[in-house]
Amino acid sequence: MALMKPLSVKKLSLLFSILILQYFRNPKRTIHQENFHTADSVASKSEHHKLQVLGQRQDLEDKFLIFNVETSLLRSSSLFPYFFLVAFEAGSPIRAFIFLILYPFITLCRDDLALKLMVMICFFGLSKERFREGRAVLPKFFLENVGRESFEVLRRGKKNVGVSNLPQVMVESFLRDHLDIDYVVGKDLKVFCGYFVGLMEERRELIVPDKCSAQCCRSHWMQEEIYLVNEQERRNWHQLPRNSYPKPLIFHDGRLAFRPSFLAALAMFMWLPLGFTLGIIRTLIALTLPFEIAIPLLHFIGIKIRVSNPNCLSTSSSNRKDGKVKRRLYVCNHKTLLDPIVVSYATRSTTLTAVTYSLSRMSEIISPIKTVRLTRHRDQDAELMHKLLSQSDLVVCPEGTTCREPYLLRFSPLFSEISNEVFPVAVNCHISMFYGTTARGFKFLDSLFFLMNPWPSYSARFLGVVRHGDGDGDGEDSRFQVADSVQSEIGKALGFTCTKLTRKEKYLILAGNDGVVRDGSRRT
Repeated sequence: MALMKPLSVKKLSLLFSILILQYFRNPKRTIHQENFHTADSVASKSEHHKLQVLGQRQDLEDKFLIFNVETSLLRSSSLFPYFFLVAFEAGSPIRAFIFLILYPFITLCRDDLALKLMVMICFFGLSKERFREGRAVLPKFFLENVGRESFEVLRRGKKNVGVSNLPQVMVESFLRDHLDIDYVVGKDLKVFCGYFVGLMEERRELIVPDKCSAQCCRSHWMQEEIYLVNEQERRNWHQLPRNSYPKPLIFHDGRLAFRPSFLAALAMFMWLPLGFTLGIIRTLIALTLPFEIAIPLLHFIGIKIRVSNPNCLSTSSSNRKDGKVKRRLYVCNHKTLLDPIVVSYATRSTTLTAVTYSLSRMSEIISPIKTVRLTRHRDQDAELMHKLLSQSDLVVCPEGTTCREPYLLRFSPLFSEISNEVFPVAVNCHISMFYGTTARGFKFLDSLFFLMNPWPSYSARFLGVVRHGDGDGDGEDSRFQVADSVQSEIGKALGFTCTKLTRKEKYLILAGNDGVVRDGSRRT
């Protein structure tokens, strides 16, 4: 048995090497030729037109429109950003750096070989079951590259078929879920023992309603009319506005907040050592120095904190008729884990307590203010919040999870049972390089990633007090009315759209679960 194991590994390595050599030596057509070989074969039978001519037709509602995603929908033909995102988000920064170093050499290869090399570098060894970047990360960056002129023409067709040379797992969610494309024809990736081996299958055939494959349908269609898009025309396209998306982009994941072109990715890696050092320094300042010193220093090293409506910032607590001190309940939307800390800085309160639905142990340890976990059991949480509010001012984020885009998730009405006076706070943050939130990554690094941005900023706008009932349960309908009212006030102040979505929908989209982990704790 001792001799059989090395022999098996050797044979397996040899077999894999043979497959690799055959795969990369296969003299296939280039990407451009593969996309338009049918057009070349029927050039004598068809007349080529520009896309503008197609847009002028009035009978598109009865036509099947079959298009190439990379050359007929996206404004830029560069595939580097999408593969870099796969390498960085699904792999690791080391894999992404290797891809960055090798990319100049990859560009020297012919198109089909370059694509195979990028797939091999970025996908090799990734778990098929855990790969969700095609659904959670890539759609945002694809949408930002869609040409408005092209999409307005394509959406007029009776049915749309998107044909792509990229792996199916990269483009399917973007086209189906966000652009409402009816059929997607990409390339499947080969899998061994549940892991991608970095090789693509031949293009599969997709059966469309008329019982012919997408490739055959494409050939039949192109024999009638062919519409081509040149590079000059694509450069003149405008970006598809967010309000023109067929479905709003509310949830997305990943650490990178910028489109990683080659130069932008290179700049990010050059910034990382300085950014990490700066993030540690900013953290130490926030943890150790009093507000009067910390705020000017943080502003000096690049963090801006803007506070609006200072009339609501008085930290002096009013007294009730019975002589007891009346504490304040601050309710704010949830952008990052730093929201309660920003409220603390704005109010100059060292006794402020933040209640959260979950928090990593590391974040609890380094938090400059007191944090208390909620159990998500209504009666227990209500009793706990009553007790905490009797001891100090309280801040809560009733959304229960963060949302990066200008949308507000449903507000839990629990806070309306705690006090008859609620102080809404509209918070927002702006970053340029790294997101300070994640659904599937390491939560304890969220704050550090936010502080690693070159010029992060936070704003807190204190709104007028909302008074209601007696704070001891005003009925089921009243509780939800108060929650909806506070959500609406914060939404108006920020210019955000209010939704009824919850954390469960977020995690089903981004992580494929409801946010519950095995040990019973929950993610934010």
